[in-house]
Amino acid sequence: MKIALTGASGFVGSALQSHFKECIIIERDDDEACVLEKLDGVDVVINLAGAPIIKRWSDPYKKLLLSSRIESTRRLVSAVNQSSVSLFISTSAIGIYPDNHSCDETCTQLADDFLGELAQKWEEEALRCLKPTSILRFGVILGKNGGALAQMITPFSWGVGGIIDDGKMMTSWIHLDDLIGIYSHIIENKLTGIFNATAPNPVSNYTFTKALGKVLHRPTLIPIPEFALRIMYGEAASVLTGSKEVYPRKLLHEGYVFRYPDIKSALEQILTQD
Repeated sequence: MKIALTGASGFVGSALQSHFKECIIIERDDDEACVLEKLDGVDVVINLAGAPIIKRWSDPYKKLLLSSRIESTRRLVSAVNQSSVSLFISTSAIGIYPDNHSCDETCTQLADDFLGELAQKWEEEALRCLKPTSILRFGVILGKNGGALAQMITPFSWGVGGIIDDGKMMTSWIHLDDLIGIYSHIIENKLTGIFNATAPNPVSNYTFTKALGKVLHRPTLIPIPEFALRIMYGEAASVLTGSKEVYPRKLLHEGYVFRYPDIKSALEQILTQD
């Protein structure tokens, strides 16, 4: 099976390259003709393109977040529609769901903030694809040497890790190995539609923080006030302070078995095993 990737140098893209071994890489500056040429003989296209979300959102950076997802996906979809590709898998995020709601894929309420708008527009562009299409709504991805966990470990290693605000916000997460497993499951079973790429057991920020501190053998005594994150990240702090309780109902229905369904086993595997 021949697979093509956008966003191949990122945390997830690098893991997919290691898993699938031989991937065709679609670069950010490839024009449509170049993309179409690269898609010759490709069976599956995985779209991961997009500027990093955890960064202070100035107005120009908001435009970059939109363009790096919307325009690149539009160009890619146009090429895929002219190709012999049999499956298109695009990316979205659980930021599409509103805070403080328990949601699976049947949830009709959508977030009305910037993250919600970004995810909705990204999905709308992907769904213009005429080929069988799947969209994965990523939760917080946990893995070795990158992603959200790499940013969290530093303050914990200094002994200043702590809950955010009152710790009640919900975190919907997924182990990187399970995310790669989900891609394989979708490809092998030719699944289409929208799927929540989250573990089946979201946790409160308090539970997550205490589990992380226990695995790292570090204290978790100093709470991080929400206003401090807003000073650091501005509006982008909503990525860290939003409360998303999201469940992977469709993946479970389609028979995917999670290797790391609970936060304790996930963190122990990532942080204590070679």
